[in-house]
Amino acid sequence: MVRVRIEVLNGAARGRVVEADGDTTLLGRSPSAGLMLPEVFVSGEHARILAAGEEAVLEDLSSTNGSSIVRGEARLRLGSAAPRAFLESGDIVELGGDGDEGARLAITIDDQPPAERVVALRPVAELTGHATAVEQHTDTLKLLYQLEKRIGAATELDAVLGAIADAALALLPRATHVTLVLGDEREAAEPAFAPVVTRVRGPDGSARAPDGPIPFARSVFRTVIHERAAVLAADAPSEAFSSESLLGASIRSTVGVPLLKGDQILGVIQVDNRDAPRMFDTGDVDRLGVLAANASLAVDKARLIRRLFAAEEQLSQENRYLKGRERARAGGVEIIGRSRVMRELLEQLEKVADARITVFIEGETGTGKELVASAVHFRSHRRDQLFVAQNCAALPENLLESELFGHVRGAFTGATEQRKGLFELADRGTLFLDEVTEMPLALQAKLLRALQEGEIRPVGAAHEKRVDVRIVAASNRNLEAEVKAGRFREDLYYRLKVFPLRVPPLRERRDDVALLAEHFLARYAKEFGKPVAGFTQAATEALATYDWPGNVRELENEVQRAVIGVEPGGFIEAETLSPRLRTTEGLVGRAGVVRGTLKEMVEQVERHLLIEALREHGNNKTLTAKTLGITREGLHKKLRQLKLG
Repeated sequence: MVRVRIEVLNGAARGRVVEADGDTTLLGRSPSAGLMLPEVFVSGEHARILAAGEEAVLEDLSSTNGSSIVRGEARLRLGSAAPRAFLESGDIVELGGDGDEGARLAITIDDQPPAERVVALRPVAELTGHATAVEQHTDTLKLLYQLEKRIGAATELDAVLGAIADAALALLPRATHVTLVLGDEREAAEPAFAPVVTRVRGPDGSARAPDGPIPFARSVFRTVIHERAAVLAADAPSEAFSSESLLGASIRSTVGVPLLKGDQILGVIQVDNRDAPRMFDTGDVDRLGVLAANASLAVDKARLIRRLFAAEEQLSQENRYLKGRERARAGGVEIIGRSRVMRELLEQLEKVADARITVFIEGETGTGKELVASAVHFRSHRRDQLFVAQNCAALPENLLESELFGHVRGAFTGATEQRKGLFELADRGTLFLDEVTEMPLALQAKLLRALQEGEIRPVGAAHEKRVDVRIVAASNRNLEAEVKAGRFREDLYYRLKVFPLRVPPLRERRDDVALLAEHFLARYAKEFGKPVAGFTQAATEALATYDWPGNVRELENEVQRAVIGVEPGGFIEAETLSPRLRTTEGLVGRAGVVRGTLKEMVEQVERHLLIEALREHGNNKTLTAKTLGITREGLHKKLRQLKLG
């Protein structure tokens, strides 16, 4: 990093020289300015000089009278349109006016610190070689051992830094002040460094925190970082090494040693004596270098622990969020149904919820199999763990294997890092495998092993991992037929179909259509911010008499579309519904339905449909049942319920 030397050429501060030893040097009348200029034509915070990398920049801070750079015969004025300009060695900076009307500053830029600025400059590579000088002193070794034990006992970064500062004062008894400078943890070519901890020696000789702000010389730690060396200035005010900040801080003798992690400089330990000159020697550099070697490990460890705790807390928060979201979803979307078949399903669900067996859910597409699976999970003792769902038909075989079991780095092209699979994520929770019959046979064998042994092997891994996962599977296909066709393993069939739950299609639970429609109406009216009065009688009849081949999902989509189309505050009428539903409008009239409750009207329509279907097929119950999409036994049951036979 460049060093900028500023010399005042006129005015009350004429002859004053400041070496800008920080990234920013403020110029102005303000007492906080790095270079204070008392002239009235200079603003309080007039301008600043920024030193970054190998360049220096002058920036006008919207001053009243402006700033200029004079370079030879040329003059560059800075203003609101162009407030910044690069500086070169030999430039003259004018603040508040041209020539003698303003403050004139001579700029010298030096990007190589002269060797005579320090008494000793010991490169990092030589620090460890001089440790033998310390090892010859038994008392020093004992003290170092005790100090490093205290540093090693600390785990939090603040405690580690405090222990290092205390140890530096104990190790160098002639020191009066110690400051720790740390770089930030960003992966940058030039990380930003800043003082983080200061200790002073109290009247009783012990280390303590200062009572107030302590002036600090940045030129020392900048030299350590720039030269990658330990620095010793035995009599700072008399050395060319001196800078405005050294003099302002009354530093008479100082040592700076880097904290290293490999080739990376983590920070600097800077120890000062502010009472007397020539208080430190090269032996102090060696002792502080040995302390810094172990302190560096402690700082790196504390940072790592802090990152691990932060990562763990983040994962914990994400886990709590995911569990809370799933719990809210399960609690907010209840299983709606009062029909007999749904009551039977819920009774079966309660029986199996806390059992350790595998549950297989059968049902057509759109009947709500995943909702039933989540109900199994959230009514079990696993409710506090994750419920994870995967549609086996959504991914090709190689990706599905990785998704379920995870993979190690380098297992295949694109596997740039290790990744946990859904089995590991669902450990102690529930994994729902939808459309499990779509899983390839080779992958079915690995799923079978996971069910039998409770072990999985990530793609590319050499060893298995144990998991405790409850499997809930589902399919809209007939599992027995898939086994007979050779598309599904028979042994896996027996593992999965331990306790089957059948979710009935919506046409078998017509009593629930109105309940579901009202539920979806309330949800989407709230979601869209549109009040809806409800369904008309004709719309309700159309919904109740339609067969719903897409089941609950189709009904939900229909209600959502109707809410979008209806006027705010209006009723959803039969004309608002899709044309395929309106084909049943004349059915009520043809059936001679007498107005009454929905159940009574539905029974009248069903009686009409059954009579018509039997008449069409010459009272052949087998053909009638096939046409109506029910079994012969189901037809006989329905006829008995409607008192038709």
